Amino acid sequence: MKRTWWKEAVVYQVYWRSFYDSNGDGIGDLQGVIEKLDYIKDLGVDVIWLNPCYDSPDIDYGYDIRDYYSIMKKAGTVEIWNELLEKVHAKGMKLMMDLVVNHTSNQHPWFLESCSSKNNPKRDYYIWRPGKDGNPPNNWRSYFTPSAWEYDERTDEYYFHSFATEQPDLNWENPTLREEIYKMMRFWLDKGIDGFRLDAIALLKKQDGFPNAENPDDIRYLTNNPGIHIFLQELNEKVLNRYDILTVGEVAFVGPDDGVKYVGEDRNELHSLFHFEVCDEMPDWDLQRYRDIQNRWYAGLWKKGWNSQFLNNHDHTRQVTRYGNDNEFRVESAKLLATMIHTLPGTPYIYQGEEIGMTGVDYQNIEDYKDIAFHNKYEEEVSKGRNPSEVFEELKPLARDNSRSPMQWSDQKNAGFSMGKPWIKVNPNYKEINVENESANQDSVLNYYKNLIQLRKQNLVMIYGDYQDISNNDPRIYAYTRKLDSECWLILLNHSDKSSIFEIPETLQRAKYELILSNYSGKEDWRNLRPYEARIYRLIF
Repeated sequence: MKRTWWKEAVVYQVYWRSFYDSNGDGIGDLQGVIEKLDYIKDLGVDVIWLNPCYDSPDIDYGYDIRDYYSIMKKAGTVEIWNELLEKVHAKGMKLMMDLVVNHTSNQHPWFLESCSSKNNPKRDYYIWRPGKDGNPPNNWRSYFTPSAWEYDERTDEYYFHSFATEQPDLNWENPTLREEIYKMMRFWLDKGIDGFRLDAIALLKKQDGFPNAENPDDIRYLTNNPGIHIFLQELNEKVLNRYDILTVGEVAFVGPDDGVKYVGEDRNELHSLFHFEVCDEMPDWDLQRYRDIQNRWYAGLWKKGWNSQFLNNHDHTRQVTRYGNDNEFRVESAKLLATMIHTLPGTPYIYQGEEIGMTGVDYQNIEDYKDIAFHNKYEEEVSKGRNPSEVFEELKPLARDNSRSPMQWSDQKNAGFSMGKPWIKVNPNYKEINVENESANQDSVLNYYKNLIQLRKQNLVMIYGDYQDISNNDPRIYAYTRKLDSECWLILLNHSDKSSIFEIPETLQRAKYELILSNYSGKEDWRNLRPYEARIYRLIF
């Protein structure tokens, strides 16, 4: 398998508005990221993934871009961004920018021109259609709203939006529009950034003719449509392959058979992808389902393309709350999940705060939730006549704000995040869970992450080693090996709040077992795995 720097990297995601506020306005900013670079560097990661900081009305927290070439005032200035890039590089790390090219803000100059008249040269930069019998052009819904179409009375037509009404989709069928996008991407790459996380990239191609859907609520028709790979291959040819960068595409509703088309090394499209068979399609922990997902993606991608490993990000509830145990076994389960993500095939992603075991939130008032998707869904369900309290409680567990509460730096006011009133409420458990406490505790989640990252840097078997699931359908234990040449590692994970016994396969029983890392202190009982215990062994035959 070909070695590359980005396969060997560990990526740390910075959702900057919740990371650190340097000026006391209650909103994290790029200067705050600069001030915490030593913390990120000390963690041992290689790449910082920075959520969108381009000029934006901020309807969807930066994913509605008004000007691709400017920096949002809440985030800082172009000069501060330049300083951030320079200092990231000076510390030996790389910077990956989050980029949205499926849609823009409805305040983008392109859209303002596009909606001004049917004859405007930029009319075709977006997707416009006449209505049908006083209704939208078809019955499609968007991710955020019951209809993917918004009527504009100025020209008596509807524009298409896969997300909020304020986020009109770009028309990638227009070659002039594509060239504008390529020019913009080269602008940032020429500044020296090290890659792009490409938001909603599989949505660029729409179904020909926009036919009605049999089931409008199953929005798979929005993504992964025939022709998408023509767009991505052109993007690669005209932009991406000219730079030594990391590209990762957000690709929803695909399995490995389709996924390999995006990242196959012979395809000349993207380097890696985020699929969502776990975070979008597995609401609660399901060990058998998770193992099946990992096994299928390994079989589909290994030695053909590259995968990403993650369990949470700015769009998904924190992993220790959703897939672990954020009460009695918070520390143990946080370490177990980390062990799993960093030892499975693919690039491990760390979402800010994950490394200290931050948990999801439980706000009691709907006003405390800021996410536009949450509020739109709440209003849609209540409009059906449902009980508002019931809807509120139903939506809370998977609300995107679960991962957007401020980073917990200390037990001081506002968790040390800001001297002002935070833009979103701090999780009340910051008195216990914070970076200062974690740094002082040798057995903390934070120090465990540092150990894992160093192990990956020092042992190529964690990156390039073949993977084999040896769990034998155990209901609690996920067990697998990684093998590279003569090196063989065994990973044992008891994903349960009960002690469990795992029978080692006969083929491995003759080996000598050297314990490399465990999330429990003290001597291990070889046959008995304690609740949420994780162990990594080197096998010597």
